[in-house]
Amino acid sequence: MAAFEHAEADRVPCWCGASEEFWAKAKRELGLDDEELRIRFADDFRRVYARYSGPHFELSEGAVSRTVFGVERRGMGYGQPINHPLATATIAEIHDYPWPAPEWMDVSAIRAEAESYDGQFAILGGDWSPFWHDAIDLLGMEDLLINMYERPEIVDAVVGRLVDYYAAVSRRIFDAAADAIDIFFIGNDFGSQTGPLLGPDLFERFMLPHLARLIDLGHSYGLKVQLHCCGGFAPLIPLMIDAGLDGLHAVQPSCGGMDLRGLKSRFGDRIVFNGAIDSHHVLIDGTPDTVRQKTREVLDIMMPGGGYVAGASHDTILEQTPVENVLAMFDAVLEYGVYGK
Repeated sequence: MAAFEHAEADRVPCWCGASEEFWAKAKRELGLDDEELRIRFADDFRRVYARYSGPHFELSEGAVSRTVFGVERRGMGYGQPINHPLATATIAEIHDYPWPAPEWMDVSAIRAEAESYDGQFAILGGDWSPFWHDAIDLLGMEDLLINMYERPEIVDAVVGRLVDYYAAVSRRIFDAAADAIDIFFIGNDFGSQTGPLLGPDLFERFMLPHLARLIDLGHSYGLKVQLHCCGGFAPLIPLMIDAGLDGLHAVQPSCGGMDLRGLKSRFGDRIVFNGAIDSHHVLIDGTPDTVRQKTREVLDIMMPGGGYVAGASHDTILEQTPVENVLAMFDAVLEYGVYGK
């Protein structure tokens, strides 16, 4: 939490996010259970979740998942949407759509789970709230972007209903356990490999007001707010800072515009940067020695003055990443990420 206050603590905190496949591989190779593995990776964060307890929906043939907004998906992982149910909807049809009830998310166990860590870790909570992605699912990405020009009221209506739901779920979570939570952690990927998916004007018009709603909600409960945002989105960072965002995760230096020295010099005193150790090439293709070297280079840039959390440049460390490289990264952070050394 000192990092979120832009203060230099004893050391740089560590963050470990990984795919289920990598996590299973690491547990198997190291002979550790979930909590033992988090400790071995020096992860300073723990996350608590509300649990879905709403209606049961049967999946259609070929579907691998279904969102609470009724979008079925197929393909690898969570899949891609099979259809876009609001692609041609009118305003009336949008409001008549069967939106989920916030009460479908059970928050009864969150306080006990958060308190079980006995204050040893920063606790992440709140709903993930991927409203940008859900809008893409419901409308289709092309239609979503075209509607920003031709039918902006459609975009406003859909995104508004999405964020109404997410804000209500997080409010239930925070009413139950805000004093046991430290950081409201949300996720929307506004960047691509080469730059932002929306320019600053469209982002400010259609997305920022809803992001600001969630930031204000977290702050109203005394929480820091951190956004997971992949890709190259540097042109959007000033708007995010102006909206009050406290932290950005996970910084990807291999993407357009995400030069670490530039980010640190321009914004490092106003927003926390989380990540930045390249998982695109270094962690997958490197050796433990090169990982240690590159990790130290990132620390030299990002750790001065606080405001930095060290970890991989994407939250989902992939299965093909060697476990010894991830160990080398976190061991290097513990060795070199010490303040006043």
